[in-house]
Amino acid sequence: MSTAFLFTGQGAQFVGMGATWYQAVPAARLVYEQADALLGYALSRLCFEGPAETLDRTEFTQPALFTTELALWAAVQERWPEPPAFIAGHSLGEFAALVAAGALTFADGLHVVTERGRLMAQAGRETPGAMAALLGATPEAAQALCAETQAATGETLVVANDNCPGQLVLSGTAAAIDEATRRAAAHGIRRVTRLALSIGGHSPLMAPAEAGLAAVLAAVALRTPQIPVVFNATAAPLHDPAEIRAVLTRQLTSPVRWRESLLWLGAHGVNRFVEVGPKEVLAAFVKRTLADVQAEVVQLPAG
Repeated sequence: MSTAFLFTGQGAQFVGMGATWYQAVPAARLVYEQADALLGYALSRLCFEGPAETLDRTEFTQPALFTTELALWAAVQERWPEPPAFIAGHSLGEFAALVAAGALTFADGLHVVTERGRLMAQAGRETPGAMAALLGATPEAAQALCAETQAATGETLVVANDNCPGQLVLSGTAAAIDEATRRAAAHGIRRVTRLALSIGGHSPLMAPAEAGLAAVLAAVALRTPQIPVVFNATAAPLHDPAEIRAVLTRQLTSPVRWRESLLWLGAHGVNRFVEVGPKEVLAAFVKRTLADVQAEVVQLPAG
């Protein structure tokens, strides 16, 4: 059986995430302790105890999810000593995937995602945005809705995530999201759900963060992944560190091609997908995209 591990993106966080693993698995506890020491504050306590309004702030969400996922990964390695065939991460999860693939150290990865979160939050204050999930939409309908809304309002609106058949995410200004919500039914879209985010991720609204992130990435050691990583911006693996730096920077403003990434993995023989994250998100996308494959979320071992 050919396996791919998938690392979850922003939005999967919740107060209490990782606490059981911290208590039960020494390898996971060490990852949280390392993060606390590197950051100079108790990130572990924020993950376990909140408050939610702080955990949900982009500048804290990103290092919190990154650390939680790599704590789970440390525990997973004790149970799956054989490396997977491929690794992928959804948006923020791409950075945890690179650490798991041996391309970044944990310390460098934590520094990068902390700065990424800060830069994205700052860009969100400079150019406020919003995001909304479309249910029952085709990529063509979503693109048509964006084009029509932009023409009517002059506001930024793009398809940010193509997650799986029938589930796409739009990103743009709040006014554009509101207008798209009013126009969605005419495009055959069943429901528009505003996400609890105050940034327009994976859209031109994040352009102010690109130069800063490029500088941060240039200052850390990035190696060729030891396990192939399928990237959001390309829906295919990359191996050259210079190319990887470029797509990680471009990822801020380019769409997450997740459905295409899953199709690429399926076409290359992957028939088991294991999600590494605090709750099921990506496994559900797998089930809606690929037939006759296994999709699961990392769970604590029984007993």
